[in-house]
Amino acid sequence: MRIKLVKPAPEFERSYIEYVAEWDKIGEIIVPYASIPNGRSFSEMLTNWAEDETEKAYIKGSVPTSLYFLTENNLRILGTLHCRHELNEYFLNFRGHIGYGVRPSERKKGYASLILKMALDIYRERNIGKVLLTCDKTNVVSAKIITSHGGILENETSEPNRITQRYWIKL
Repeated sequence: MRIKLVKPAPEFERSYIEYVAEWDKIGEIIVPYASIPNGRSFSEMLTNWAEDETEKAYIKGSVPTSLYFLTENNLRILGTLHCRHELNEYFLNFRGHIGYGVRPSERKKGYASLILKMALDIYRERNIGKVLLTCDKTNVVSAKIITSHGGILENETSEPNRITQRYWIKL
């Protein structure tokens, strides 16, 4: 079995539809948010993800980002990774550089930790000295994964219905 990160491409449409359906079946919101279709076709999602890597992201009120699929044998999507190239004030306070999620049927197999490790390698290649990760205070599993990769809790911030923990990882 070969596990790797890949950029979204047309050949992943079927796997992406299955990935989304699996989250929908258990009634969970897909994480990271950038991988939610919101009624868009896969083709529209590909266009959106490509635009998000450019300065067009600023027009949308965001920052340039890259989305990746964690795939098994370059076919089945196991999870998604969302990397922000920089942070604006909102992302600095509430979301951080990195978002990732693992397909519900593939949890507890080490994929979340693997995705984070691969994400940190991406930031090292970009010569970014430290990255910010956040998680909901109630997400104990995510906090453990972040701290296992060197995350140091800086503080907590509050939003309506959510307390966000902010962790920095030095690279």
